[in-house]
Amino acid sequence: MANPSNLASSPADVGIDADRLQDLFDFVQSQVDDAGLPGAQVAIAREDKLAGFRSFGSAVQGGEEKPVADDTLFCIYSSTKAVVGVAVWALLEDGLLSIDERVADVVPEFAGEGKDAITVEQVMLHIGGFPMAPMNPKLWEDRDLRLERIKGWRLNWEPGTRFEYHPTAAHWILAEIITAKTGQDFRDYTRNRLLDPIGLEDLLVGLPDNQHGRAADVVYVEEPVAPEGGWQEVNPNTMLHFNLPSQRRAGCPGGGGFANAADMALFYQTLINGGATAGGEQVLKPETINFGTTVRTDPTKHRDALNDLHVNRALTVVVAGDDGDSHLRGFGSGCSARAFGHGGAGGQVTWGDPETGLSVGFVTNGFAPDLQIRDRTRRIGTLAAACVR
Repeated sequence: MANPSNLASSPADVGIDADRLQDLFDFVQSQVDDAGLPGAQVAIAREDKLAGFRSFGSAVQGGEEKPVADDTLFCIYSSTKAVVGVAVWALLEDGLLSIDERVADVVPEFAGEGKDAITVEQVMLHIGGFPMAPMNPKLWEDRDLRLERIKGWRLNWEPGTRFEYHPTAAHWILAEIITAKTGQDFRDYTRNRLLDPIGLEDLLVGLPDNQHGRAADVVYVEEPVAPEGGWQEVNPNTMLHFNLPSQRRAGCPGGGGFANAADMALFYQTLINGGATAGGEQVLKPETINFGTTVRTDPTKHRDALNDLHVNRALTVVVAGDDGDSHLRGFGSGCSARAFGHGGAGGQVTWGDPETGLSVGFVTNGFAPDLQIRDRTRRIGTLAAACVR
């Protein structure tokens, strides 16, 4: 659970309107009562404090149906990408890595099949050209097997020429870069360099066996319908893998983190407050965060094919932007152009806004149809942004 020292005595003390905060809580409650979500949590934070944190519904935890409590953990799916990505920012700050380095020079197993010139920056922007590179979940816990699989990866298209979301492949490479540069497993490095200094006990990349009883099992709200073209790497079987202890332990760097909503909101508080923790420890420099949140994709060629929308990507995070399309990028309306974060499959919402000082965490164990998720994400972001007085 969040440390009591991180709880504001009242929302007003950190500039949050209590009535509008209640509107946010009421909306999430309605998603459990009326839209079929089994369990959920939502938290918002400001001035290094939690202004509000609520848990809703119930979920199977440790094999038993229980009410969702504040210490219940949820798989955050691709919201994990930002956490591991920020750990890579730390490598940059510490002088251990440059975004201009060729991946093959850092991870020799990546070389070949036309991939030799791909840079760290291209991997972090999802423009590296290998979105469909496979990594079977059976390999996740064995680094030697992962590296052997990486040797056979091939390009889907020429690096840099387009954007296509890499569901897991890019972040398996970032995990190997972390290990190559530090000698530590990516899960240990993320914990030691980032999460422990911030004080985030309930944000976990790699869920220890003794914590599985707190994790909410993933369920589908409706029978999943295959998208046009059929299922690919992200499919119902993949999503349900995160109910298995082995996959939870593995901490898939592109989608296997676990957290509660409070720690996700507090994670972004540190980032939007210049890298300083609530206790005053400087985890990252402001310059590093500015570097990491600078948009680097090209509006003319790096576009989301589904919405014909510039993806507005920085180094592993999405930036809201000033073009009026923040609601299509997972932020809702009302945040500033500088807001940044990363959503997750199933509708996880995690972002922070350095202009308003607001950060948001929403997590659920219920998978819903895409249109329902998009509407819910937009509503949560808009209601949260409206809370700032």
